[in-house]
Amino acid sequence: MEPKLSNIETLARSAGAILRRGFNKTHNIKYKGDIDIVTEADYESESFLIKEIKSRFPGDHIFTEEGGIISGNNENTWYIDPLDGTVNYSHRLPNFCVSICFASRGRLEMAAVYDPLRDELFSAELGRGSRLNGKRIHSSHVNELSKSLLVTGFPYDVWKTRQNNFDNFIALSKITQGVRCHGSAVLDGCYVAMGRLDGFWELTLKPWDVAAAGLIAREAGVRVSKVDGNPDILSEPVSILMAAPAIYEPMLNALGVRQKKRRE
Repeated sequence: MEPKLSNIETLARSAGAILRRGFNKTHNIKYKGDIDIVTEADYESESFLIKEIKSRFPGDHIFTEEGGIISGNNENTWYIDPLDGTVNYSHRLPNFCVSICFASRGRLEMAAVYDPLRDELFSAELGRGSRLNGKRIHSSHVNELSKSLLVTGFPYDVWKTRQNNFDNFIALSKITQGVRCHGSAVLDGCYVAMGRLDGFWELTLKPWDVAAAGLIAREAGVRVSKVDGNPDILSEPVSILMAAPAIYEPMLNALGVRQKKRRE
């Protein structure tokens, strides 16, 4: 049995309500790394989603941030981020969301991303376009990189890794109107989908960071790939490049130059 998009939207809204209720409370914070954290809200939202999916769609695989892979016995897979933007959430910074994507036979088919504080629900179904609160959305029409506003993010092991993204950030900041960093890769992708931002890239991510936003962006007319141009955004190592059509190649070329120099 496969879900309807309305099922996924309802799940996202319900999990978002959990996050909204806990937003201004004191959080129980655990560290998964130097700056990578998890809160009780991550677990509560994830527990709710797993329970609902296993009850309504038994046999499906579930790939989720905190729980890892829950194996099923069919070809359906769910990619879940119960709270994208946990660091923001823990600081009471209102930029976070719930992200859910459903795939069948390896193909991304339906997605919903919900920002509970702004009450913004982004959704998409393969071949049927993308929407924000039910209204169609499209990528921006910017046609020059110099006129674009971009967004990026940095890895949780930024203190240690050579792929810290700083060189790309500096390079693209010098040839655009600016580069923002908001702390939620999923919302960044959705903002490119609706034209609030013109492009987004990040080097080190996980499938649950890109599945839903990737489908929503593609259905909105955004060009989506890894930072090396590979269209298979879920294969390891996971990275993302999303851009309005006219600036995709310039962004890809700019990132390619930086990556080549880093390898050398």
